[in-house]
Amino acid sequence: MPHQVKSPKAAAPILNVSDLHIRRGKTVILERVDWRINRGENWVILGANGSGKTSLLRALTGYFPPTRGEIELLGGQYGNCDWRALREHIGIVTTSFTSLIPPAEPALETVISGKFAQLDLWKKVTKVDCSAARKLLALVDGSYLETREWQFLSQGERQRVLIARALMARPRLLILDEPCAGLDPVARVEFLKLVDRLARSPRAPALVFVTHHVEEITPAFTHALLLRKGGVVAAGTRARTLNSEKLSQVFAAPVRLSRSATHGLRLDIQSQ
Repeated sequence: MPHQVKSPKAAAPILNVSDLHIRRGKTVILERVDWRINRGENWVILGANGSGKTSLLRALTGYFPPTRGEIELLGGQYGNCDWRALREHIGIVTTSFTSLIPPAEPALETVISGKFAQLDLWKKVTKVDCSAARKLLALVDGSYLETREWQFLSQGERQRVLIARALMARPRLLILDEPCAGLDPVARVEFLKLVDRLARSPRAPALVFVTHHVEEITPAFTHALLLRKGGVVAAGTRARTLNSEKLSQVFAAPVRLSRSATHGLRLDIQSQ
């Protein structure tokens, strides 16, 4: 039988990763990863290119089986339940979807496709589906995009539509995988405002935001997982993890983290 996801009251924690190892041949991809997401927490995964961020996401979604360790997600344990059923409760926003969406598909249909976990909607659409999709487009400030075809959307508009699409399935966990890639500076600022507003919403799912830019970490994110070469540098609250010492370890270079009420976080490389 498909795994039955527990109710939110019973689903604590949302995610629990324990002693996760992934090796392929002699290559160590992830090693000794411990990570726990509780309800009410929004996390950033921060690391340089090659740190293991993408591999960790693939492991969480069941596409990259671990060599050792345990993954418990939304009340189910990897290897002991139907991970395909669990995926229906995880929303993912990634630029890898961009090439899989039909160029002529209107934004409203792209949003609705999230309900059925499809890319290229072919299911019969109901008035209820259309109404729900319009509300989500409004939530991401994209109502004006309803009839616009995918091929005519800017990168920033596409990211907004993909967030609405992910929310269409009412996920309990929403993963944003480097969502600012390809955005110009103005579009990035506006998109991060949207993400921050969404993260603060009382009905929002738990958020995981993957990046290698500290400038993209908005105040609504409460915790951070720092990775370097497949291992965990730190995992915990912002105050404990986001500091110059730990970020210097993450990027293998002396850096200084500064905070500004106006400009948020900023990372400067120090001369050696």
